[in-house]
Amino acid sequence: MDPVLIRRPVLDAIAAGSVDLAFRRWSHARVRPGTHLRTAVGLLEVVAVDVVEESDLTAEDARRSGHDSLDALRAANSRRDGALFRVVLRPAGPDPRIALRESAELSDDDRAALDARLARMDRTAPWTGAVLRLIAEHPGVRAPDLAARLGRETTSFKRDVRKLKELGLTESLEVGYRLSPRGAAYLHMLL
Repeated sequence: MDPVLIRRPVLDAIAAGSVDLAFRRWSHARVRPGTHLRTAVGLLEVVAVDVVEESDLTAEDARRSGHDSLDALRAANSRRDGALFRVVLRPAGPDPRIALRESAELSDDDRAALDARLARMDRTAPWTGAVLRLIAEHPGVRAPDLAARLGRETTSFKRDVRKLKELGLTESLEVGYRLSPRGAAYLHMLL
């Protein structure tokens, strides 16, 4: 289940506790109970995943999945083939990357761990330092424009920025990126 495909109003309703179901048509279950999904409202935990028959859907299912009616729930799931899965969700706390990226005081061990991780990422072709410096110099610039400055394809550039985000070094903005406090501290240590 791709959390990006969950509309923001539904994410907000899950966080508030008024929505706890999602329905998806898949060829096979794409999530398992215990899976944690990172979303704009924090982590969501997948509690259960079951195949259901469309004829068994109820108005309560529609309400619990953020739809105005049973017809709206059915319509939302009519555009794809595959089995209909009911996914039970619950809030599971804040995104741990938020606390990580805010931790600007890096110990020697933190720096050594980041150095080692970035060195592994740079093994095939060095890119991490250039991307960090570029984001530091051009916060809020669109990803295609940043990628072009490095002579790179946008898709692979974005994938690499996500790797840096996983380490708490960057954060996404409405447009573009910026270094997190942790990223700025790390880059400062490199200079």
